[in-house]
Amino acid sequence: MKPKKQIFMVTTSILALVLVAWPVHGATIKGLSKYEGELPKLKPLTMSADPICESHHHGKEVLPEVLVLGANQELANVFVYVKSGLPAKDFPAPQGEVVITQEGCQYKPHVLGVRTGQTVKILNPDGTLHNVHGVSKKNPEFNLAMPKFRTEITKVFDQEEFMFPLKCDVHPWMGAWISVMKHPYFATTGTDGLYQIADLPAGTYEIEAWHERMGAQTQTVTLAEGETKEINFNFSKPSK
Repeated sequence: MKPKKQIFMVTTSILALVLVAWPVHGATIKGLSKYEGELPKLKPLTMSADPICESHHHGKEVLPEVLVLGANQELANVFVYVKSGLPAKDFPAPQGEVVITQEGCQYKPHVLGVRTGQTVKILNPDGTLHNVHGVSKKNPEFNLAMPKFRTEITKVFDQEEFMFPLKCDVHPWMGAWISVMKHPYFATTGTDGLYQIADLPAGTYEIEAWHERMGAQTQTVTLAEGETKEINFNFSKPSK
C-alpha cells in the first residue's frame, strides 16, 4: 500500500503544477475600416519650395495624407484603441523604440500611438532642414531643428495625451498625429484598412476608432477569455 500512496501523491503534485502553468489566453478584437460615399478630389502637394523634397519623389504626384485609401476604399490612418473597460493597473513601458521618419519630406507613419515612458526616435534621412514641432498640451511642447547633419533625435512623453499634431514649420504640408497611451491596446490601420488588438483580458470594453478628418466612432464589445470578435468601422465625409 505504501508505494501506491507515494505514486498518488506524486501524480497529484504533477497535476497541480500543470494547472498552475496552464496559460491564460487573451481575447482579440479585429476588423476593417472603410470609407463610404463619393471620393473628394484632393489637390496634390506642392514641394517646389524645397527642391530636395521634390527630388525624392522623382516627378510623381504626391497627395495629402488626410485621406489614404486602399483599392476598395479601405481606410488607412484610423487609430483604434480601447477607450474604457480595462482593469486599473500599471502597464510598464516597452523596451522597444517607436520610429518616426521624415523621408521624402513626409512624416511616416502619419498616425501612431506610443506608450508613456517609451523612447520615440525621430529620423531625418532627407538631407535637408526639417524642424520637428510637437504641439502637445499635457506634455511639454517642443520645436527642434534638424539640419541635414542632424539625422536623429529622441523624445519621451511621460503624460497620457490623445492625438496631438506633429508638424514641420519649414515645410507646411508635413503633418502627423501622435497619441500617448498608458496601455498597449491600440492599433492603426494601413491601406488594407485592417487592425487587430490582441491579448485583452476578458471583459466589456468601449472601442473607439478615430480619423483626423472624419471624427470618432465607438462600439461596445464583451469578450470571454480567448475569444475573438470582429468590429468594423465605416466612415464617410462629415456634413458641413
